[in-house]
Amino acid sequence: MSDEKNKFLPELDTIVTGDCVTFMKNIPDNSVDLIIADPPYNLSKSKGWKWDNSVALAGMGGNWNITKENWDSMSFSEYFSFTCAWLYEAKRVLKPTGSIWVFGTYHNIGIVNVVFQLQEIEIINEVIWYKKNSFPNLSGRRITASHENIIWGHVGGKKRQYYFDYEYSKNGSFPGDELKKNGKQMRTVWDISNNKNPVELKYGKHPTQKPIKVLERIIRLSSKPGDIMLTPFAGSGSECLAAKVSGRHYIGFEVDENYCKIARKRLEHAKDDYNLGQTSLFGEVE
Repeated sequence: MSDEKNKFLPELDTIVTGDCVTFMKNIPDNSVDLIIADPPYNLSKSKGWKWDNSVALAGMGGNWNITKENWDSMSFSEYFSFTCAWLYEAKRVLKPTGSIWVFGTYHNIGIVNVVFQLQEIEIINEVIWYKKNSFPNLSGRRITASHENIIWGHVGGKKRQYYFDYEYSKNGSFPGDELKKNGKQMRTVWDISNNKNPVELKYGKHPTQKPIKVLERIIRLSSKPGDIMLTPFAGSGSECLAAKVSGRHYIGFEVDENYCKIARKRLEHAKDDYNLGQTSLFGEVE
């Protein structure tokens, strides 16, 4: 039998404990409709500190909310190879009609952009997620970082078969986004607070956890109800929860079993914690 015949799609609506590259290798080509990836930003160049003005990060500058996780500390060459490896598998398992969205900051988004181009993943847009409530820069030696980058791409070639809900993007309701005008085309700068609703942190949290609001917007823009969303770095399960409430299936991979437990608990109690009869968790309705 060929390798492709031995591959299988994991059980839907599950989070698997393990390395995403290893597990994605077992998934058949063209199997998922949407990938949302929040990879390590490779910020942890020093171990065991947080908001310490006395510690300098060579080549980084300023103060960031540094995590203490080993998965967020690699050399440049290691990080480049890591990005190539997981994006290679992501491209392979994504359908030509699908989309991939990758979060980052200036520390890593350039590498993601280059690897997209090397692997011929066409960039549709780069979104600037503007966080007007961002944490201040404590050193007073640089401009306060108040945004993250999100690259949106597809693998459908020149036919550009990816799904895009233009009607939702133009006429959907996006409360709190002061840059989005009703009836006007959505732009590439999104004004979305980084604050989480208390229920999002009810069972624990991840140091780089994204708010449901930004994930739900991505899901509704670029997938249909019943589609399969894959997240290679599931963390505490926000992407999976946003997919569930939006009527999509999900598959998540996460190396840390402690975060998997948080994610599974959030998903287990989703019916009680959220009104799943609504079209949205926190107000972004179609």
